[in-house]
Amino acid sequence: MSDTKDRLLDATIETLRTHGIAGVSARTIAATAGVNQALVFYHFGSVDQLLAAACATATAARVEVFRERFAQVRTMRELLAVGRELHEAERRNGDVAVLAQLLAGAQRDPKLASATAAGLELWARELEIVLGRVLGRMPLADAADIPGLARAVAAAFVGIELYEGADPEAAGRALDALDRLGAILEVFDDLGPVATRALRARVRRMT
Repeated sequence: MSDTKDRLLDATIETLRTHGIAGVSARTIAATAGVNQALVFYHFGSVDQLLAAACATATAARVEVFRERFAQVRTMRELLAVGRELHEAERRNGDVAVLAQLLAGAQRDPKLASATAAGLELWARELEIVLGRVLGRMPLADAADIPGLARAVAAAFVGIELYEGADPEAAGRALDALDRLGAILEVFDDLGPVATRALRARVRRMT
């Protein structure tokens, strides 16, 4: 990818941070990148396509940074710990504000909604791998919809990130509650073979 395209992609995310979705335009992005605004259309065709590319590129980069940490996760509590690390990093970088702007814009703009959903899906797919590994050996795995659960976890994380902006204490309590839930789930991992078989049978009957 050319240096100019990279600068435009980075400038788009920075423009979202500083001006919000309402302030995103070819002019503001180009000014942030220090290039002629005609280059927005030359390289990406439209501001919508540039936003979509910037969202995909930035999210893929963030997922790659945390992929190794996700690969080390063996329990739900470890997954939450990685989630806390990710949240702190996103907050420091201003990425929570970017996400809020993208979600707000997505409510009115189908093209932006599609681009934002694609970015969120990258995280969901990563979570699906982790949850499949963590829950696969548990008796509850028979009842778990791993793909659906991965998207539920992603949605919960997004919600808590946005919640913190309004009520940090409540967001902290939500994370603590999830940590306690993770501890409860770990109890199932310590069941003996007889109890595990009984629980699996009960779960199968319920589903």
